[in-house]
Amino acid sequence: MPYNWEQAPRSMSSRGLLLPRCEDGSVLDPRDLYTRDGTGPPAPEAGTPGPVLIHALTGFVDAGHAGRLARDHLLETFEHRTLVTFDVDTLLDYRSRRPVMVFEADHWVSYDDPSLVLHEIVDGAGQRFLLLEGAEPDVQWERFIAAVRGLVEEMGARLTIGLHGIPMGVPHTRPTNVTAHATRPELIAGREPWIGTVQVPGSVVNLLEYRLGQSGRDAMGFAVHVPHYLAQAEYPAAAAALLDNVAAATDLVLPTTALHSAAERTRTELDEQVAESQEVAGVVAALEQQYDAFLATRSESGSGGELLAGLSGPGGFPTADELGAEFERFLADQAKGNDPPDG
Repeated sequence: MPYNWEQAPRSMSSRGLLLPRCEDGSVLDPRDLYTRDGTGPPAPEAGTPGPVLIHALTGFVDAGHAGRLARDHLLETFEHRTLVTFDVDTLLDYRSRRPVMVFEADHWVSYDDPSLVLHEIVDGAGQRFLLLEGAEPDVQWERFIAAVRGLVEEMGARLTIGLHGIPMGVPHTRPTNVTAHATRPELIAGREPWIGTVQVPGSVVNLLEYRLGQSGRDAMGFAVHVPHYLAQAEYPAAAAALLDNVAAATDLVLPTTALHSAAERTRTELDEQVAESQEVAGVVAALEQQYDAFLATRSESGSGGELLAGLSGPGGFPTADELGAEFERFLADQAKGNDPPDG
């Protein structure tokens, strides 16, 4: 059934009309936000499952650059082609997120063009799936989401999965875990929550999942837990965890050997840095105790709980921020020590 653009915003929310309108009152067509690159994928045959759509957008929280590393791994590993290119001039506020330009001596040599693209990718078993990647829109969120929902329905995507990293008070010496969320509990059956109820700033990736759920579409997301003292660094273990969880939740074949190898190298470098400072080693040990105490509490109670709840602050362990601050200072000092001398 064709996607009904005029009715979509009214059915999505009780707030009334959500999409921008022209002066004559007509809704701006979400399809005008993108152009097609070549022929789209064939519609799924009757009785066969449609493709999975993965999205990894930059601009929101992505600790350890986990979503970006996962995206880059998919594009570098598998055969792919561009299906749709969104109009970033319409969707981005360049002054709030200025693209990088490079100047050499007396001229400009490059400009980091922002993009927002939908790819078709073929996995390790020859199955096709979709990847939406690029810059998170700054404006016209509802119109953009309506456009994505239209593409989801047109291409028969059976499941949409969002990927990103979040900073947590966890040590790098423990397994990398994820918080899973979905529009239906059946999609994340068997997974226990790591945090309780929180209020966070909105994002396109989370609003997309919410709106798809309102319209009866299956959508989910994985937020990988990154040690918050490594939030600004590249953390391959987080990207590997994201893609391993996608593979477990779908039938996609996504080899992550290269990411796991990079994660092992990163772990070795971190352990060497920690060993150089007794004080930092104590920070990591305290985070390990905090993490282990949470797991023990959850195991004894037989139910989920909030990571770090009741385990930090006065009278207990130092807070995660206090522990991480010392480690961050240490890593910064290490980086300065590796900088070449001025002059």
